[in-house]
Amino acid sequence: MNPSKQKALAQTYHERQKHTPLFTGLLKHAELETQQFHIPGHKRGTGMDPEFREFLGKDVLSIDQINIEPLDDLHHPHGIIDEAQKLAAEAFGADHTFFSVQGTSGAIMTMIMTACHPGDKIIVPRNVHKSIMSAIVFSGARPIFIHPELDEHLGISHGITVQAVERALHVHPDAKGLLVINPTYFGISANLTEIVRVAHSYDVPVLVDEAHGVHIHFHDDLPSSAMQAGADMAATSVHKLGGSLTQSSVLNIQGDRVGAERVQTIISMLTTTSTSYILLASLDTARRFLAMEGAAELDKVIKLSAYARDALNKIEGVHCPGNEMIDHKARFDYDPTKLIISISELNVNGYKVETWLRENENLEVELSDLYNILCILTIGDTQKTVDDLIAAVSRMADHFRNIDNSSKSPYAVQVPNIPTLALSPREAFYADTEVVSLENAAGRISAEFIMIYPPGIPIFIPGEIIEMDNIEYIFRNMDAGLPVQGTEDPTVRTIRVIQERRAIF
Repeated sequence: MNPSKQKALAQTYHERQKHTPLFTGLLKHAELETQQFHIPGHKRGTGMDPEFREFLGKDVLSIDQINIEPLDDLHHPHGIIDEAQKLAAEAFGADHTFFSVQGTSGAIMTMIMTACHPGDKIIVPRNVHKSIMSAIVFSGARPIFIHPELDEHLGISHGITVQAVERALHVHPDAKGLLVINPTYFGISANLTEIVRVAHSYDVPVLVDEAHGVHIHFHDDLPSSAMQAGADMAATSVHKLGGSLTQSSVLNIQGDRVGAERVQTIISMLTTTSTSYILLASLDTARRFLAMEGAAELDKVIKLSAYARDALNKIEGVHCPGNEMIDHKARFDYDPTKLIISISELNVNGYKVETWLRENENLEVELSDLYNILCILTIGDTQKTVDDLIAAVSRMADHFRNIDNSSKSPYAVQVPNIPTLALSPREAFYADTEVVSLENAAGRISAEFIMIYPPGIPIFIPGEIIEMDNIEYIFRNMDAGLPVQGTEDPTVRTIRVIQERRAIF
């Protein structure tokens, strides 16, 4: 394409992307100050607690509306919501974009329930978010697990390799979908373009959990996005890293392996009919900002990330990995705005570090585990916030280096085993069950999830055989104070398992 034509197309793109039909439509409706004899019952705040009304302000409350005709309907978009979704599709390089007010979990469930009928196979990495396993239970699909690469230095799971995908598809060419996490919670990306090529050679659609990668589409120095790699569907959290409000996400689709009409049907089944127009407007405006300013703003974030990584690696006992993680396989690329801060050499677990930073530095991290803390940098960060982080981590390291030096030794990194799947998750979830103590559950089949949240990757899912090594791993996390959850028992001291059928004498 000649430069002048390319420039003209860019100008046309920016001319379209500067519009926010949904947000603008809400503002125009608010200006009318119509007499409201419909929900929401607070009626622009006049019918709610005065303190909360004053805190939110009249502007926010004026656009907390419901799907009356002038404001379109997310379940049957044909007006301003339809226009906003079409602009989002253009921005994300998709054929169709669907707004989700059920978070990315709702979009992920839509993907899987669109692709899979009961009994269908779906190929998934084992380090998936709980929403993926929940969708597999709902859909009745049969998961075929790919083992992700385990990082024994950091104690985390990374991506999957092209070779593992090839092997899985060779054995299961009848799979109805391949799900890929790209990037992972920790910012690691697989060779998604090649994975998509392999899957499509079997005519298998690729579904991407892109919860932690909304921004990567908008800068060439970041990993390829799902749409850029040719994936069929991608559930993308705009709220996590793209500037919209919490619980707002998008589902992007492209190609002819997935029908837009089917997606609309499924997402409507999973979505409240009382959709939040505040959340929808935040998606509309976040899309505009990313499309218009994303590249320039992300330039700054990438530079701040390089600065932070360099400074953090100069702190004794702290390691913040970067380019050295790349192996062109499961770790094909990485997002530098995710700062994995390994603290195992300080002989302290991540939860204690997280707590110390909260109580002593007024600083909150994204997550902690036994060996690391994770901090994310976004368009909302500045040189000051990054300098504050570096200084706080430095003081934290000084504090823990000076504790019990006589017995100091680096934490031994333990990665949980991937259990054997004995029953489908749906069969196990709906089976006859009984409750046993977790410490005595080895050898039984789990009927519940157990996970550490965040990141929400299950240690056990319904249908898996419980292993003693993983029980010990769970207790180690609990003893460290990490947020283990998932069972009906809030203390996670008992677990629901498949009921054993004893012989009748």
